Amino acid sequence: MTRKLEELFDIASHEDNDLHEPIPGVAAEVTKEALSNLEKIETALPAVRGLEASDTELDELASKAETSFQDLMDLGMQVDSRFSGDIFSVASNMLNHAITAKTAKVNKKLKMIELQLKKATLDQRQAKADEKISNIPLGEGQALDRNELLKALTGKNTEER
Repeated sequence: MTRKLEELFDIASHEDNDLHEPIPGVAAEVTKEALSNLEKIETALPAVRGLEASDTELDELASKAETSFQDLMDLGMQVDSRFSGDIFSVASNMLNHAITAKTAKVNKKLKMIELQLKKATLDQRQAKADEKISNIPLGEGQALDRNELLKALTGKNTEER
């Protein structure tokens, strides 16, 4: 490989390469590093709590709005017609708030389902990739040269697309 290609792809030169270590050791080291980075990220992000509490709060708000709507509708029917328009307008607002609360609750559940499906898809892809990596036949003490390693990596990238 030429020096320009090595610089372009940020690959160490052939003289600098230390290929005495078998590939599985390198992969295990990279995997451990990635896992430790993932753990650091997970601990840095706050845990999501109170999802069920927000469901009950939205249900309570929706039921209060529905009750207020019904009360205002009853009141609007009993008062003089010149005042009933404003009361019916407020009742309409209450019904709109009830619908908004229920819609927010459903949207939150749909978003959670979507995230769970995405996570399951990623887990399945990761399991498939791990299986492919573990099925690579490497003998004990066998080391790949750079060209074989690049072929394996570029083949992996084209299969994922």
